[in-house]
Amino acid sequence: MSVLRTKPIKDVIAQGDADGTDGRLGLKRRLGAIDLTGFGIGIVIGTGIFTLTGIEARDSAGPGVVISFAIAGVVALLAALCYAELASSVPTAGSAYTYAYATMGEIVAWIIGWDLLLEFALGAAVVARGWSGYLAELLDLPTRWFGEEGSTVNIGAIAIVLILGIVGIIGIRESARVTNLLVLVKVAICVFVVVAGLFFVKAANLSPFIPAAEPAGSGDDGIKQPVTQALFGLEPSVFGFVGVLSAAAVVFFAYTGFEAVANLGEETRKPKRDLTLGLLGTLLISTVLYIGVSLVVVGMVPYTEIDRGAPIASAFESVGAGWAATLVSIAAVAGLTSVILVDLVAMGRIGFAIARDGLIPPAIAAVHPRWGTPYRISAIMTVAVALLAGFLPLSALADLVSIGALCAFVLVSIAVPILRRKRPDLERPFRVPFSPVLPIVSALACFYLMLNLSVETWLRFLAWMLLGGIIYFGYGYRRNRLARHEPAVAPAPRESSA
Repeated sequence: MSVLRTKPIKDVIAQGDADGTDGRLGLKRRLGAIDLTGFGIGIVIGTGIFTLTGIEARDSAGPGVVISFAIAGVVALLAALCYAELASSVPTAGSAYTYAYATMGEIVAWIIGWDLLLEFALGAAVVARGWSGYLAELLDLPTRWFGEEGSTVNIGAIAIVLILGIVGIIGIRESARVTNLLVLVKVAICVFVVVAGLFFVKAANLSPFIPAAEPAGSGDDGIKQPVTQALFGLEPSVFGFVGVLSAAAVVFFAYTGFEAVANLGEETRKPKRDLTLGLLGTLLISTVLYIGVSLVVVGMVPYTEIDRGAPIASAFESVGAGWAATLVSIAAVAGLTSVILVDLVAMGRIGFAIARDGLIPPAIAAVHPRWGTPYRISAIMTVAVALLAGFLPLSALADLVSIGALCAFVLVSIAVPILRRKRPDLERPFRVPFSPVLPIVSALACFYLMLNLSVETWLRFLAWMLLGGIIYFGYGYRRNRLARHEPAVAPAPRESSA
């Protein structure tokens, strides 16, 4: 009865191989590499490309924000390489949660699973409120029901979450089709922004590419300050190369979400190949688009004049191409829609994996006999996100999304060398190069970015972890499958699809 007991790899693989044909609980394998890449791009390219570019260029890095996106992309790629090895070796729902369960122990797995639920739930809720605001701006809808300020109930946010939740429950193939369509729209408009914007780029706007460093001013103190500043008493500065690195820590959050691809391992037709292609394809395409768009924006407008709220649209308006602002808004709505959908799908798979292991009641892990999706846990998560999005302004909690993702990246990076040591015989279709050096570098880089978040964010994160600890020791510790010595995959009666 140890909190560090681990789940045998053979049990993880057995659960992943269950397809329902013999009465065992399992998800339907219906996805290919293109679908996985679509899901990944669908969740990665969202609010970051439409807002962070302007904020960080104006406040921290100047035109050097292009380098910031490149640095953040490299760090994200390191984490993606670690995900790719584990996902191709052990293709399963739950991704980081399951990897931790098989390598570092049950309590670590619970922490990361609980952490991922927080990340995706708050991410979906925050984005849903942003989606509602963009839609109100496009269609001139009343801000009382669709705006962030002055509204008690955000009807638009609730509606989009419920609609997309139903799409996700009906089937993973249908979710993939909707996501792929939305991804095509926003990628096409991002490419348009880069190509059209190049005609308006002025070399003078790119000089100096990295402005000289200067003090950041008084700024926030107390629990608002970054952990690194609180620990070491560092004086913050902006611009210069320090500003570029600081901006990299912020824009890194534009890359979070690609780990949702690893949650679809049990629904992929050829997981040993396609999971790697989906993860790396997502990061490479997203990084190229981020660098291209950020370069065009800082080249079209002097960085001191970039609009913080809508940098891309305002950049085109400043050069007399206001019609492009409408296209950018359409891309934003499409982009945010796909982010919400993939967040909801990922939450369902993480909850499914946790419930299947018995750490929360197993009954909610039921798979629908016709749709092949974990419909009960997905419905519960959808309603919870709809309530959060509709009634709580979550801007103050948005950083929790980032700390949750980075915590998962740290543990996944550590899991790679541990699993290699424990199971050297395990088939690894993809192997992280230069292990264990590269996984250790990945873990340290992600942890460094965590330390750049505020003390307030860390306190909220620890409070959520404390709540999770109460649930684990109150229920999951004694009632999960390992504690009861139950088989990993038990025959289950199937409901009639009629």
